[in-house]
This record gives sequence, structure tokens and C-alpha cells, in this order.
Amino acid sequence: MTRSDEMPYVNIKITNEHVTPEKKAKLIEGVTQLLVDVLDKNPETTVVVIDEVDTDNWGIGGRTVTERRGTTK
Repeated sequence: MTRSDEMPYVNIKITNEHVTPEKKAKLIEGVTQLLVDVLDKNPETTVVVIDEVDTDNWGIGGRTVTERRGTTK
């Protein structure tokens, strides 16, 4: 089996609540490895982007995450 030369792009969106650089690095490493293991993708051409979204800008069930969690800024 040969690795595909296609460049996979994965976009992870998380709320911006104290995710450390170490945890982000683990996410990037883990997602990259998952694409290697499951889809035989080349890790050297796999792109993983993490977007952090403010809880005021993320809504579930008609309410912001900030509201749902009862937190204030």
C-alpha cells in the first residue's frame, strides 16, 4: 500500500478555555497519526489547524456556551 500524495486538511474548533500548547500539540500529533493509520496519509503533507472560539461566539440550543455554563467574562 502506498501513501497518498494528497494533502489532507483537518480543522479542529474548540472553545478558548485554557487549552495548553502541550495539549494542542498532542491534538495535532494524534489527528495526524489517525490519518496515517486509517487513510494511509503522508504525515509530512497533513495539515491540522486548531481554531479557538470565544464561548460568546459558540452557541448550542439557542444559547451561547458562556450562558449555558453560567460563566461571566
